[in-house]
Amino acid sequence: MTPSRIAVFGLGYVGSVTAACLASLGHRITGVDRDEYKVSQLSAGKAPFYEAGLEDIVKSTAAGGLLSATTSAEEALADADIALVCVGTPSERNGNLGLDQVRRVVEQVAATLPKRSEPLIFAMRSTVFPGTLEEVVQPVLAGHNVALVSNPEFLREGSAVKDFMEPSLIVVGGSDREAVKRVAGIYDGLGGEPCLVSLRSAEMIKYACNAFHAVKISFANEIGALCHTLGIPAQEVMTTLCSDVRLNISPAYLKPGFAFGGSCLPKDLRALEHRAARLDLRLPLLMNTLESNQRHLERAIQAVMDLNAPRIGVIGLAFKENTDDLRESTAVNLLEYLIGKGKQVRVWDPYIRLKNIYGSNRDFVLGVIPHIGALLMDEAEDVLGWASHVVVTQAPSTDVAQQIVASKLPVLELWRA
Repeated sequence: MTPSRIAVFGLGYVGSVTAACLASLGHRITGVDRDEYKVSQLSAGKAPFYEAGLEDIVKSTAAGGLLSATTSAEEALADADIALVCVGTPSERNGNLGLDQVRRVVEQVAATLPKRSEPLIFAMRSTVFPGTLEEVVQPVLAGHNVALVSNPEFLREGSAVKDFMEPSLIVVGGSDREAVKRVAGIYDGLGGEPCLVSLRSAEMIKYACNAFHAVKISFANEIGALCHTLGIPAQEVMTTLCSDVRLNISPAYLKPGFAFGGSCLPKDLRALEHRAARLDLRLPLLMNTLESNQRHLERAIQAVMDLNAPRIGVIGLAFKENTDDLRESTAVNLLEYLIGKGKQVRVWDPYIRLKNIYGSNRDFVLGVIPHIGALLMDEAEDVLGWASHVVVTQAPSTDVAQQIVASKLPVLELWRA
């Protein structure tokens, strides 16, 4: 690893930890902040606030000449290769993201660019909404040799130093691949493989992570509240839930796609909603999950309607792939809507033949679409030969996927949505 010269803008919790830890990896770091107290503390080898393990790193790196601080952006950028932005982005009163500090740093950086002969990487570590680098930063820095990179932080106060030195995730995004690799390289030696993604993906990943953390906490709290009301040990329930690392604590189900259905999830959520109501217990996260699923189905239906297709071939009718279970299948709901709007539709599913389904499975589909038999075709190629557009509701087999590609028809893959 070749040490980099990095100007770290913002010396709050994220900036100070980032500056000190990068210096401990051998990079030459200059911290920049308007707050003279923070600057003086770091310059004297002291942490400007308490964070476990930070004081010792600041002391050793400052003494070794790898960490310094200034109030002057021009001074910090004089020989810097990378400007790493760690300023705050607080909420405004309406919930929008406050970008005043980001804009101020961008203006400071822009003011130094006419004097530079070397290229600069502008890396955003602050949490900013997708599109911020392109829409807010790029116009100000345009015309200069500056590469834009998103490098979101994943540090928790109280364990920020440990989180930095033992990262669970390193994300670097941008269109300039050399700049992306250069920023990823400043974390060499920490272990783990950095995730190199697009610029907007990197910005969005931080929001996805934080939203997921919030959802997990709220989910655990709502299950805990229900358990408490029912006299059930909540810790026992959640500890057991977490012991399943194949489905529960895993990538399972965390793939954007079509709305869920089937004989279990909708039924069990409705049962929880009913029982919670009887107990006068409000569980908004759980109770709005079915509503969220319905909104997702409606978005999928609108996407199909937007095709303005004269003949729509649907691949997949069961509630998910590798089953013939039609109960509460959202593909059936999709067909019902399209038929109601007068659309010409044909459908194929590898495991569904009307003569072979019976019981509640048959009752459900015939109750929704009495003439489903007239729409079902025997082979995928029959649908592809008839349709003008194809809608795929579930992951197809390799053979069927190849047939779809070979058909050269416009395809809407709802399972990848």
